[in-house]
Amino acid sequence: MSGAESDVMPVAGILPLFYRIIPTAVDEGPAGTATRNYVARDSEGGRWFVKAYPVGTDLDAERQALELGQFARLGGLPVPVVRQALDGDLIAAAGGMAVSVTAYVKNAETAEGGLSGDRWAAVGETVGRLHRTLARHPAGPPRRVPAREVCDVERARQRLDRLLALFAKRRPASGFPTWARETAAARLDALPAVAAMVKGLPTSLTVQTVHGDLASPNLLLRGQQVAALIDFRPPSHRSPAWELGRIVLDPRTVLAEPEWPTGLAEAIAAYRAANPALPPEELLAVPRLAAGYMACSVYPLSEAVDDPAAVTPELEAYGHNRHAAVAELCERLTEAEEVLHDLLH
Repeated sequence: MSGAESDVMPVAGILPLFYRIIPTAVDEGPAGTATRNYVARDSEGGRWFVKAYPVGTDLDAERQALELGQFARLGGLPVPVVRQALDGDLIAAAGGMAVSVTAYVKNAETAEGGLSGDRWAAVGETVGRLHRTLARHPAGPPRRVPAREVCDVERARQRLDRLLALFAKRRPASGFPTWARETAAARLDALPAVAAMVKGLPTSLTVQTVHGDLASPNLLLRGQQVAALIDFRPPSHRSPAWELGRIVLDPRTVLAEPEWPTGLAEAIAAYRAANPALPPEELLAVPRLAAGYMACSVYPLSEAVDDPAAVTPELEAYGHNRHAAVAELCERLTEAEEVLHDLLH
C-alpha cells in the first residue's frame, strides 16, 4: 500500500470531525511537491481538495500562505476558497495528520501544456491584477532593490561550485546525474556572459509581496481563461517582473511556441493595463530577467545530489527543457526586447 493510499482513511476520518464534511469517497489527487493531495466527495455531491502536510511541516508558514491566497481572493482574484475548520483555523491537525481543505476547481487543467492564443493575455491580465492587489498586503509596500539581488550571478557561481564539488566526490556514471554534472559545468563557464547580460537590467527593480510559486502547475486554466491561482507561498518580497516572466516564459511555452515574443508582448500589454504601477523599464526587462534567473539557477540539477529520490522522469524532462529554454531566450533576447520596446514606448 502506498503512503498516499494509507492516508485515505485518516483523511476520511478528519473531515467530519473538523469540517462537518461527510465524505462519500476520498481519492488520491494530483501529486504535490511536498504534500499528499486528495479529492473528497461529500454527501451533497460537492468536491473538496484536501492537502495533507507531512510531519515536520511548518504549519504556521502554511497558514500564512493560505491567508495570502485568501487576501488575493478578497481582491477579486480567482483563488479557491479555503474552508475553515470548526474552530476557525485554516489547518486542522489530529493524530499526527494536518490538512487544509479548499474548494475543488472543476474542469480545469494546469498551464503545463504552455500558453498560446488568448491565454497569453488572460494570464498577463490575471497576474497584473494579482500584483496590484498584493501591493496592498500588510507585509509591506513595494520598494526598490539593486537588480543584482534579483539576479545574483555571484551567488550562482557559489552554488555551481558547491554542486560540482559534490559531483566530484560521487562522480555519476550515467543518466540524469551525468547530464546534470556536465550542464552545471557548462553553466559555470557561461556565467561571464550571463553577468554581461544582467548588466543590461535596470539599476534597481521593484520588489513586493507576490504569489511566491507562480509556476505552471499552480496556474489552472479553463479553455482560454484563468480558472484559478493555487499554492501560494508565505508573504515575501520578490520582483513582480521576475514572477511575471517565470509564468509567461515557462520553458515549455518558450520551446513549444515559436512566436513567443509576440505572445509575451500580448501578456505584458494585458499586465500593464491591469497594473500600471510597474515601470515600463521593468516590463521591458522581463525576458532578460527570465533568461538571467534561469541561467543562474541550479534547480533541478542540484536534485541529482541533494534529493536523488525526487528525480522522476518528469523532473528530468523539465531539467532538459529548462536548459534548452535558456539558450532560446538568450538567442532571441534582442528580438523580444525590440517587440516590447515598440509596445512600451
